[in-house]
This record gives sequence, structure tokens and C-alpha cells, in this order.
Amino acid sequence: MAKHGTARDDRRPSVSGDLRTVRGKSDAGASSVRADALVSALAVNDSLSFSDLKKLMKTTDGNLSVHARKLEEADYITCTKSFEGRMPKTEYKLTAAGRRALERYLDHMEALIRATRER
Repeated sequence: MAKHGTARDDRRPSVSGDLRTVRGKSDAGASSVRADALVSALAVNDSLSFSDLKKLMKTTDGNLSVHARKLEEADYITCTKSFEGRMPKTEYKLTAAGRRALERYLDHMEALIRATRER
């Protein structure tokens, strides 16, 4: 398997346009896991509030808002702000582009698992 930064091994599935393109080169480790977790949580729910995502992901307000903003800028999620009474409410939904990116990411991971098991 090609190392990061070297020529791509043509046997590996393409990752262009999947969730990893949102993260940026400085994002790694737990950060990428949180972006994946956010998209995955939205994939199995019609929508989730900021508070629900924060509890589910066990993360801070700042961390969640940074990941949500990056995913929103990539058009993978939508953010709707409203009020319930006097309380602000932020609701997130997965977009069609976000669902396609998740499917590509899952296909890539499944291909890696198959390739690893075949060795």
C-alpha cells in the first residue's frame, strides 16, 4: 500500500470526493473520527439538534461547531436555526451530497477490509 504523500497505488479505491476531503491536511486522528461520527449519526436520523449531537459524540461545543461548519461548507449537512419559545435551537440534517460521500467512504473502507483479509 502506498504511503501518505507518495504515488497512489492503482489497486486502491479512489477516495476523491469522500468525507476525508472535508477534513484538510492538518486534521487527523480523533478529529476525522468526529466528522465521520457526525455524518454517520445524521445518516440514521432524520435530523439531530446540536445538543443531541454533542451528547451523542461526547464532545465540546467548539469541537462540534468546527466539524459541523466544515461539513456544512462542503454541502454534506444543512443547519437550521430556530427558536423554541425563547430558547435557540440548531438542527442538522444530512444532504444528498453528504449521503453520497458517506456511501463512497463506506465502499472505500469495505474495499480496504476485503484487501486486508485477502492477504
